[in-house]
Amino acid sequence: MIKERLAALRAKMQEAGIDVYVVPSGDFHCSEYVSAYFRAVCFISGFTGSAGTVVVTQDEALLWTDGRYFLQAEHQIEGTGFTLMRMAVAGVPTVAEYLAQTLADGQVLGFDGRIVSLKLAEEWRGKLGEKQVRFEAGRDLIGEIWTDRPAQEFHGAWLLDEKYTGESAAAKLARVREAMQEKNAGAFILSAMDDIAWLLNLRGADVPNNPVVFAFAYVDKVQALLFVKEEAISAEVKAALAAQGVEIRPYEAFWGLETPEGTPVLLDKAKTAYTVAARVRDAVAAVNPTTLMKCVKNPTEQEALRESHRKDGVAMVKWLYWLEHHPDREALSEIDVSDYLETCRREAGAFDLSFNTIAAMGPNAAMMHYSATPEAFAMLENKGMLLVDSGGQYPDGTTDITRTIAMGPLTEEERLHYTATLRSMLRLSSAKFLEGTTCYFLDILARGPIWDMGLDYRCGTGHGVGFCLNVHEGPNGFRWTKPADMDGLVTLKPGMVTTDEPGVYMDGRYGIRIENELLCVDAETTEYGHYLRFETLTLCPIDLRPVIPELLTVYEKIALNEYHAMVYERLRDGLTAEEAAWLREVTQAI
Repeated sequence: MIKERLAALRAKMQEAGIDVYVVPSGDFHCSEYVSAYFRAVCFISGFTGSAGTVVVTQDEALLWTDGRYFLQAEHQIEGTGFTLMRMAVAGVPTVAEYLAQTLADGQVLGFDGRIVSLKLAEEWRGKLGEKQVRFEAGRDLIGEIWTDRPAQEFHGAWLLDEKYTGESAAAKLARVREAMQEKNAGAFILSAMDDIAWLLNLRGADVPNNPVVFAFAYVDKVQALLFVKEEAISAEVKAALAAQGVEIRPYEAFWGLETPEGTPVLLDKAKTAYTVAARVRDAVAAVNPTTLMKCVKNPTEQEALRESHRKDGVAMVKWLYWLEHHPDREALSEIDVSDYLETCRREAGAFDLSFNTIAAMGPNAAMMHYSATPEAFAMLENKGMLLVDSGGQYPDGTTDITRTIAMGPLTEEERLHYTATLRSMLRLSSAKFLEGTTCYFLDILARGPIWDMGLDYRCGTGHGVGFCLNVHEGPNGFRWTKPADMDGLVTLKPGMVTTDEPGVYMDGRYGIRIENELLCVDAETTEYGHYLRFETLTLCPIDLRPVIPELLTVYEKIALNEYHAMVYERLRDGLTAEEAAWLREVTQAI
């Protein structure tokens, strides 16, 4: 099937005079996670991961993805005619480098300009240098051959109560206009759905597990326009937005938006489609001010997050208790444990998951973003480890947690790697640092114990998390490689939420990850400056059975014991007597 689709695409390329065609993951809003309508990479290659770029010529078909998906991609594209390009591996060119190597003067590079960001297009142009290569951005060739393409679905939108957000849309718009003035911009084009959701306190269900609405926004000094499918906005929501100074326009009308001549327009190159940016006469390039505002949770949001993580912790403990006391665990599949965890979360108040649960037994956990399906899943075993990465969407917050559970006897190597992962997680969560420190500089705290063993994990140590929004949110994120953009280099500020999730992944054998969410808070001020630290939001016991206690430092033992004491204290009242007694047992000081 994939080979036939490739042949059809190449025929379209030949017809259009396009020499190289690029299909990145994304949608009209430059999103990471996309709805079924925008899964073009999956359609043409068979790769189902959230991050991938396809490049097709008449002779080659290539798929770029990052280290989280190497094993998955290798399996999924086998026999399709695609070659896997492992990003950030020595000797593997980037997409831009490949284009520069492949395209010659006079040739044509094609892509759908509605799903390629201005930043990405400029990166390609920069690598092409002096080559006279024409961009053809007006053809969605995948759409032309995707005959049974799902519709772009628009669902109902709703407003998140101010008791959770702590700030009105009108107040946020006023802050945005101040930021525009600082940049000498008279208007602001906003395409990122999570930024729009935060700005207007608007939530929806247009992207799976991401409570956002397909929408664009335009803000100037006097008006705020929301381009959205009108049938998705109820009269009540429309009236509430109008009271905040927001006017509704048809979603499709955005493509015809003309910015006033002589008005500098603020736009984020990484979050604005090439097609949109091409119509802006006088652009002021900057990171969306909304992105920088929403990553710092206000006091109301912080308090709500503590409550949502308490509820999520209760759900996790109930699930762990069920798993631990199940009479026949080997009769359970990865899907069974995932489904029961979702039931526990919804009973705790979650209205959705924050992403599809990763429940991976044994070797499956070596694939960082493994996903069990009805056609391919593993049964639980009374040996080895079960890795479960999951999260929930609550009106008062978004959660993301990973626990690795000993299912039975473990090898000494498994225990050694589990202990190193735990030490890594504890070292970062215990950090105390001067104000002005960036995520980029703290990453080594987590990687240290794993690097000491000559190992590494092919991903960042952590990512920002939204508030009743996307589980992956910038600009904060722990990583040691110098990022191409500001992710990781952003200065940590009180109110930022970032995950702490180091791991060890042994291909074909097992995977280990322990993940908590961290809230950056004030610590103290001394003669040397103002210090910050992390408050752990996630509340759930960490399996102590695989731990080799003598490998933990005194400080690591203190951090672990204090964490477990907090977990028990915060969660016990939400549990049955039997569950609370079990929790007391598994959180005993080490």
